[in-house]
Amino acid sequence: VNIRESALSGYLSIKGLTVEYPELTTFFEAEIIGPKYSFHTRKWQADQKSDAAHWRRFPSFEPFVDKFNEDKFVYDEKDSDFVYMRWKEKFLVPDHHVNAIHGASFAGFYYICYQRSLNQIRGFYFFRQHKDWYQELILDHVPDRGFGHFEFR
Repeated sequence: VNIRESALSGYLSIKGLTVEYPELTTFFEAEIIGPKYSFHTRKWQADQKSDAAHWRRFPSFEPFVDKFNEDKFVYDEKDSDFVYMRWKEKFLVPDHHVNAIHGASFAGFYYICYQRSLNQIRGFYFFRQHKDWYQELILDHVPDRGFGHFEFR
């Protein structure tokens, strides 16, 4: 997480998405909505209509429906229970040369809402040519019940 740049990156592990890759991991980069990034995507084939349709799927976005189109509106995530983001998958791990998988796509991105109080991430995938515009992602925190791994050099 890079708070100063309103960005983060990580890995998304997916099971059961395709027959060819029963388990796959992708590397993603994210934009955190706030002073640097607005709710308007302005790339990845998204427009104001798709932005509005996807952000509105989060009940917590309701107070901003009439404001988010205003040029001067800046969302302040610091004191909020909700952190909004866009996640863009970049490549498959470990084989970053694979750029197409039958039954999966890297062309779109996720509209994301992280609710701090529940430690839950919800998202909706968007790709203009995708037949299911509102494919949902729900990630819940699972406490680690094992021992930490340490390595001394």
